Amino acid sequence: MADLIPRRILFGNPDKGSPEVAPDGRRLAHLAPVSDVLNVWVEDLSGEGARPVTSDTDRGIRTYRWAEDGRHLIYLQDSGGDENWRVHVVDPETGDDRDATPFEGVQARVLGVSRRRPGHVLLGLNKDDPTLHDAYLLELATGTLERVAENPGYYDWLVDNELRPRGGMRMRDDGSGAFELDGSTLLELDPDDAISSRAIGFTADDAALYLVTPADANAAGLVRLAPGATPETLADDPTYDVASAELHPVSREVEIVSFLRARLEHEVLDPALAPDVEAIAELHPGDAFFISRDHADRVWTVGFTADDGPIAYYAFDRGERSGRFLFNHHDDLARFRLAAMEPFAFAARDGLELNGYLTFPPDGPRAGLPTVLYVHGGPWARDTWGYDATAQWLANRGYLCVQVNYRGSSGYGKAFLNAGDREWGRKMHRDLIDAVEHVVSRGYAERSRIGIYGGSYGGYAALAGASFTPDVFRCAVDIVGPSNLRTLLETIPPYWKQLVSQFHRRVGHPETDRELLWERSPLSRAGDIRIPLLIAQGANDPRVKMSESDQIVEALRERGIPHTYLVYPDEGHGFKKPENAMAFQAEAERFLSEHLGGRCEP
Repeated sequence: MADLIPRRILFGNPDKGSPEVAPDGRRLAHLAPVSDVLNVWVEDLSGEGARPVTSDTDRGIRTYRWAEDGRHLIYLQDSGGDENWRVHVVDPETGDDRDATPFEGVQARVLGVSRRRPGHVLLGLNKDDPTLHDAYLLELATGTLERVAENPGYYDWLVDNELRPRGGMRMRDDGSGAFELDGSTLLELDPDDAISSRAIGFTADDAALYLVTPADANAAGLVRLAPGATPETLADDPTYDVASAELHPVSREVEIVSFLRARLEHEVLDPALAPDVEAIAELHPGDAFFISRDHADRVWTVGFTADDGPIAYYAFDRGERSGRFLFNHHDDLARFRLAAMEPFAFAARDGLELNGYLTFPPDGPRAGLPTVLYVHGGPWARDTWGYDATAQWLANRGYLCVQVNYRGSSGYGKAFLNAGDREWGRKMHRDLIDAVEHVVSRGYAERSRIGIYGGSYGGYAALAGASFTPDVFRCAVDIVGPSNLRTLLETIPPYWKQLVSQFHRRVGHPETDRELLWERSPLSRAGDIRIPLLIAQGANDPRVKMSESDQIVEALRERGIPHTYLVYPDEGHGFKKPENAMAFQAEAERFLSEHLGGRCEP
C-alpha cells in the first residue's frame, strides 16, 4: 500500500513556482515562501544570489510579472479574498514596494504592457463606477496614474501595442456581444458565440486583431481580423476550442497555438520554431506550457505538468536548443508514488459523448472502490490532465477519483457548451449521475460508498447531489457552492454586470424564470436531504456570498440533518492561505474516511 502523502505537501505552499525570466535574460524571478507566506524572489539565472524582494506576511502573492522596463516587478494582492485587487510595483534593487492603486473597495486589473512603452502599464480601475473599469496609464518610475479612457460599457478593453485603449468587447442584455474598434463594430457575436470569444492581441502595425471565436464554426478558432475585412482563420479544430496562442513579442506573428484535447497539444505555425518545440518536448514527459521569454527571445521559461509527479520548470536556451532544470514545485512529492490520471469517455443517457479522467489508487485492485465524484467549478471551465493535488490526495487515501466534463463545460466547442443552457440541476447533473453509473457498471466503484465533492459550481453540484439524488451518494462536500439560484443571481459582483446576460441566458432570468430558478435550487429540496454534508465557506467571497451557505445550513439545522459548517473569516472564493487550506483538507479527509472508509492521515 502506497505511503500516505502528508497534506502539507499536497495543499501547503509550493517550494517554488512560476519562474519568469527578466527582459535582460540574466535574472529570474519566482515565487517561494518566506515564513510560510508566498513572496517574489529574484536570483541570477544561474541560480546564484536568490533573495526575496517582496514582504507579504498575510495571504501570499500568486500573480506577478516583470515589467517591460526590466527594472520593476508588478504583482496583485487583495484583502482577505475580497478580489478588490491592488497593483503593487516593486524595485528589486532598492526593495521599494509601492501600492500603485491605494483605493478602498476598488478592483484593479492589468490591461496591458508593451515593449514599445516599457515604462508604463495600462490598468483598469472601477473607481468611479463599480460596474465598469476605466483605463488608467501608470508610470512605473513615478507612480503617476492618469485616466486615459472612460469605459463606455465594455466588459474587456482592446489595448494596442502603444498601450492605447482602442475599443473593447461589449456584452448585451440578450446575451449577444460585439468587438468594437475605434468606434465601429469589428465583429458581431450572437449569444451562442459571445461567451467563448476573446481577444489575444493586435498585429504589429496595430491594424488588425487576433481573436479566438467560434463565429461561423462550432469550436473557437484563432482568427486575424481587420476592419472591413473577412476573418482569416489561422488555426482551428472541429471539436476543441483554441486554449492559448503564443505571439512573437516584436513581429506579433502567431508562433504556436495550443489545444486542450485529452492532453495539451501544440500546433507550431512558425516553422522556424518547430525544432525548439521538439527540443522542449524532449526535456520532460509531461505536457509543456510556456511561461515567459527575455527580450532577445533566446531564453524561455517552460513548465511541465504530469499526472504522476511534481510540476517541473526549465529554462530553455534557444541558441543552444538545450534546457536547464530549474526546480520542481514540490520536491517532496518525488518521494511518493503518485497515481496516473486516465482519460475516459462514455455516452450520457441521451447519447451525448462525455469525457473526463479517472484517478485510481496507485496500488491494489481496481474494483469495488470507495469513490469520490470530484466536480469542477465554473461551470464554464473544464478538468484537464496533469498534476491535480485533490485527485492525488483522494487516490492516495484509497478512493477512485472521478472527474467528468459534463455538458456546459468549456473547451469542447459551443454545441457542447450550449447544451448546458438552463440545465443546472437537470441534464448537467444527470451527466454526473451517468458518470457514477459508468464506473459502477465497470465494477470500479462500490455503489454504496460514493461521495460527491466540489467547489463553486462543484459545490452547487454537491448540494444538488445531496438534495436531488440523495440515494446515489453517501455524503457530500460543498465548498463555496450556491444553494439558492435566485439569491445567487441577485448578488453577482457589480464588475460582472456585463456578464449578467450570460447568467440569465444560461441559468435563468430572475424575473421570468423565478420558479425554474427555485426548482433548480438545492435549498428548495432541503427536506429531501438524507446524507451528511460538509460545507465550507469564505466569509469574504464576492462571487458566492456567505449567505448561500448560511441558507442551506439553517435549513439543515431546522431539519436535524447531520452536517459540519466551516467558515474562514479571512478567505474568499476558495482557500488560499495554507493554514486554512490544510485545516479544511484535514476536516474533509476525516469526513470522507468516516462515511466512505478511506484512509486518513494521523
